[in-house]
Amino acid sequence: MKFTTNLDYGAMEKRNRLFLLLLFIMSKLYLSDQQVLRIGGIFETRENEPVSVDELAFKFAVTSINRNRTLMPNTTLTYDIQRVNLFDSFEASRRVCDQLALGVAAVFGPAHSSSVSAVQSICNALEVPHIQTRWKHPSVDNKDTFFINLYPEHTSISRAILDVVTYYKWKSITVVYEDSTGLMRMQELIKAPSRNGMKVRIRQLPIGSSDARPLLKEMKKEQEFYVIFDCSNQMASELLKQLMSMGMMTEYYHFFFTTLDLFALDLEPYRYSGVNMTAFRLLKLDDPYVGSIVQKWSTERQLSPPRPESGLMIGMMNTAAALMYDAVFMVAVASQRASQMTVSSLQCHRHKPWRYGPRFMNLFKEAQWDGLTGRIILNKTDGLRKDFDLDLISLKEDGTAKENPYVMYKKSDKVLYGNDRFEGYCLDLLKELSNILGFNYEVKLVTDGKYGAQNDKGEWNGMVRELIDHIADLAVAPLTITYVREKVIDFSKPFMTLGISILYRKPNGTNPGVFSFLNPLTPDIWMYVLLACLGVSCVLFVIARFTPYEWYNPHPCNASSDVMENNFTLLNSLWFGVAALMRQGSELMPKALSTRIVGGIWWFFTLIIISSYTANLAAFLTVERMDAPIDSADDLAKQTRIEYGAVRDGSTMTFFKKSKISTYEKMWTFMSSRKNTALVKNTREGITRVLTTDYALLMESTSIEYISQRNCNLTQVGGLIDSKGYGVGTPIGSPYRDKITIAILQLQEEGKLHMMKEKWWRGNGCPEEDNKEASALGVENIGGIFIVLAAGLVLSVFVAIGEFIYKARKNSDIEECISFSEVMEELGVTFRCHKAMRKRGRPRGRAALTGVLCNSKRIMRKETMA
Repeated sequence: MKFTTNLDYGAMEKRNRLFLLLLFIMSKLYLSDQQVLRIGGIFETRENEPVSVDELAFKFAVTSINRNRTLMPNTTLTYDIQRVNLFDSFEASRRVCDQLALGVAAVFGPAHSSSVSAVQSICNALEVPHIQTRWKHPSVDNKDTFFINLYPEHTSISRAILDVVTYYKWKSITVVYEDSTGLMRMQELIKAPSRNGMKVRIRQLPIGSSDARPLLKEMKKEQEFYVIFDCSNQMASELLKQLMSMGMMTEYYHFFFTTLDLFALDLEPYRYSGVNMTAFRLLKLDDPYVGSIVQKWSTERQLSPPRPESGLMIGMMNTAAALMYDAVFMVAVASQRASQMTVSSLQCHRHKPWRYGPRFMNLFKEAQWDGLTGRIILNKTDGLRKDFDLDLISLKEDGTAKENPYVMYKKSDKVLYGNDRFEGYCLDLLKELSNILGFNYEVKLVTDGKYGAQNDKGEWNGMVRELIDHIADLAVAPLTITYVREKVIDFSKPFMTLGISILYRKPNGTNPGVFSFLNPLTPDIWMYVLLACLGVSCVLFVIARFTPYEWYNPHPCNASSDVMENNFTLLNSLWFGVAALMRQGSELMPKALSTRIVGGIWWFFTLIIISSYTANLAAFLTVERMDAPIDSADDLAKQTRIEYGAVRDGSTMTFFKKSKISTYEKMWTFMSSRKNTALVKNTREGITRVLTTDYALLMESTSIEYISQRNCNLTQVGGLIDSKGYGVGTPIGSPYRDKITIAILQLQEEGKLHMMKEKWWRGNGCPEEDNKEASALGVENIGGIFIVLAAGLVLSVFVAIGEFIYKARKNSDIEECISFSEVMEELGVTFRCHKAMRKRGRPRGRAALTGVLCNSKRIMRKETMA
């Protein structure tokens, strides 16, 4: 047994070796078809930062390109990285010569100006593209034809800063710069006073020190409220802390930072200070593609060992990293268009340029594409970037305690103080309560910007926490009355009732399709019309054969002819029905009363059907149909394509978390499994996701009503999921609770609560949408005509029977009876499906049969000739 097992194991190992050898051969064959393109990177190192962010972004971009085989399907991108000390231009020159000798298609970096000039002179002599992503001091006579810089050109940023100042209508400005390059970036603003009557004061930050508090103290004393800071990320981070300690983070100040990385700094401590803070941003974070790349970068950085990020949030991609990513992609885009280009070894001492250098450089300048920093277009003369977009970003308060239209900052040209800073529904409610109860109040925004929820340890945050700690006496806000909150604070009677509903985009209209002419009638009606046409044709055929008055002499000149014909064959009967349905008519006309009843009732039927179809057809061919993917919470729960969620730590989230209803439990399971994407930080973020992605936000119906009044692309889907109310919160045992409840009831009876809601909820409104959507006509709309048709057919059958009996009695002989068997034989001839002909019958002798049909006056027997 052991011997057999060993033999099996040996055979299996042999097969594995053959399989690995086959894979090795296939990989060699595959790699032999792949071209390799090498690029070089020279990056400076610091004592506290052995690996620069430029180098990390450089490697990240190369890895992303090699993973995306659609961009460079037959080329693999490789790199050679050289690290040099800061300010060591000689070492940088030596390293770039080593890379050129190895053979590179382009050189990236370094960042410092002295090293940049040394590397640039070598690349320019050997005609190898030199790519930069940092700000470079502009030269008066730029002869560097092989130089490319993706960083926005300084004069364009200078003009953009002036545009911002002009937009805000600042008349007195303080410019604070870190080094002399800042004055160059501010040149348009510095020239402005002579043109626009501005007063510009220029100050410089302390040289060699990060402590700017003496300077800030002087600025505060001089009441310099509008300040432009031109400094690095590190200095900006320090300045924000010092401004906070100096008490300058208030709503009276407006700070503008020229750094393009303000968005990447940790601004959380300053969100609720009221300060106005503005900056530019080059990174297009609103683009879904950019967002996915930034997310991958953040994930990789968080998995890496911690490192200083120049005051940036950990893992956040800054502008320098994004520009380096775009620069590497620029090489990939250009090389894709370059056919039969080879990279050769170059020697710095031989001064023999790269033969493909000018051609490769032209491809760089001709390429245009959308990168992480927006549309990238290069100036063909100097290789600098042109026609770029800058996003103007402002610091906004995070959280939901200050939420439109309940509590908002009042817009005013003057500086406002105290309670006058705010306005909104809750401010009006607080004023009415104050007038009734006679108390004074001071409005204070909650510190953490939250209403109040419990963490896993049972600790509360937000407004509820401040009421528990008696920091606040009243919480006048859209604070939902819930069971868990009622256990730790007291609530007044609700001043507003509402429920949870769904905020979603309005469905897109769909244009009529190729077969939209079928839409005016439902598929059931089309099927019934077809069956009715077939049924009427069959009934007409039977009745026309049955009634004697549809049989005629085909030879009217020969009266003695005993041959009779009938026009209503099965095909002719079908043609009669189809022709009537098409409103064209036919040469066939019924003669008997019974067949005329069939024809008349069928014509009436087609009149109604065709008129209804024509009336409904125009609407279906001209209007857009609105197809909504969801109509209720049940629709959301049954699918996973549309993501949905709520505001984190809000009452809506708590409702789904605590609900025992199966549908809502299923929805909470979905949301909790995707907490990072399903749950949003605040309402503003949720609205943005609804507008930009396939996302549905669960929130209070009153908020949905307010939002949809101001954004016509949004709407409420379905009804209310639950019912609840907003109440004024007080600490447990507060003497104000009962008095506020009575005051709220008084305001409700006087109608003031309704008037306040109408005041703050009424927006510009969306245009009233006509009921453009035409509904297909169904059985419930035109089913009656089918009943009329059926009644007409039944009537025609009875009339045909009467005609048959009448004719038989008229032609019968008084003395004879008609045999029942002969009647059946006559009917058999009548209902033959082939040519409708028969011989005229004649009188015969008396028949002695048991089953006869007799008439006392006149009896006749008719024989049918074959």
